[in-house]
Amino acid sequence: MTLAENQFTPVRLTPHRATVLLGSMLVCLAAVRCPHANAQASGQPQDATMEQATQFAPGVVTIVPGDASPEETFDGPLTLKTFLSAHPELEWKAPTFENGAPHFDPRSRTLVEMAKQVVLRREIYCLEFSFKPLRQMYVDVPVGSGKLQRKLIWYMVYRVRYRGGDLRPAADEVGGSKLYQRLESVSYDSRRFFPLVTLKDHVSGQEYLDRIIPSAKEMIAAREQITAPLYNSVEITRQRIPLSSDESAPGVWGILTWMDVNPNVDYVSLYVSGLTNAFQQDGEGDDAPYRRKALQLNFFRPGDAMSQTEDTIRFGMPSFEDSEEQAYILDKYNMSEPLNYRWVFRSVK
Repeated sequence: MTLAENQFTPVRLTPHRATVLLGSMLVCLAAVRCPHANAQASGQPQDATMEQATQFAPGVVTIVPGDASPEETFDGPLTLKTFLSAHPELEWKAPTFENGAPHFDPRSRTLVEMAKQVVLRREIYCLEFSFKPLRQMYVDVPVGSGKLQRKLIWYMVYRVRYRGGDLRPAADEVGGSKLYQRLESVSYDSRRFFPLVTLKDHVSGQEYLDRIIPSAKEMIAAREQITAPLYNSVEITRQRIPLSSDESAPGVWGILTWMDVNPNVDYVSLYVSGLTNAFQQDGEGDDAPYRRKALQLNFFRPGDAMSQTEDTIRFGMPSFEDSEEQAYILDKYNMSEPLNYRWVFRSVK
């Protein structure tokens, strides 16, 4: 038999040899796809830039820019009722003072009167939030008995970046007093993100708080092709979000997961708190409502309880030509016009 003939002679593979050959091919493919994994296994230092590089084609990741507004940098004028109630001795009263007035300054310069017209000023920042589509998958989750139970998980992977441009009230010296009539833009080396994210069913009104499911993180990272470190809602609070002006900056990637969501849900919204320190409060004291600024992301799911993972959860609100149907949808989302997202102030419960 010649050499040329031998090159084309078929070779019979036993089941064992076929398994070994297939395993070798998979290892080679994994090494090509994730070359830093070999460095980790051999004890060599990993390439940090490769570990952080998670890039997608345009349109795959939806970007919501930060929203820091000038009116959020101050509150007031307010009346410090708690302070005045705790110090009744500050009130100017006769006969200690004639006509209940101070000796030299006008009444408006007394501590009591100034405490009735206080303007509180603060610095405001807001992070950029980017995300991939809201999706579902089945995951084996540990239960109380120590066994694994197959659960349907709702999840979203997202990225946060700090772009700088924080708003800070600036004071000018006028007549020996500080006059606040302008804002200045400042930036720092980094910020931190303390997420509080809820998934709300607009039909039933039920809200689902983001849950940490360790067994789901690796499966989701592989499915969504996230090569950068992926942090849950607790882990990401320990990461500094660096200042970045480059559009290709990697940012910090996080994961949100929910479990036991109503299978018949149709109209849902995500409320993401922690992206900004802006808030609203009517007055002061324990009874005054306190609202944090949150990002509302609207979604709808055209489907039912059957084959849920095959249903596509779409970003935005459904649109109808019929005015009554459209009014019904707007009422469910508590909105006056159809929007994919908006910034709202929500009460802290």
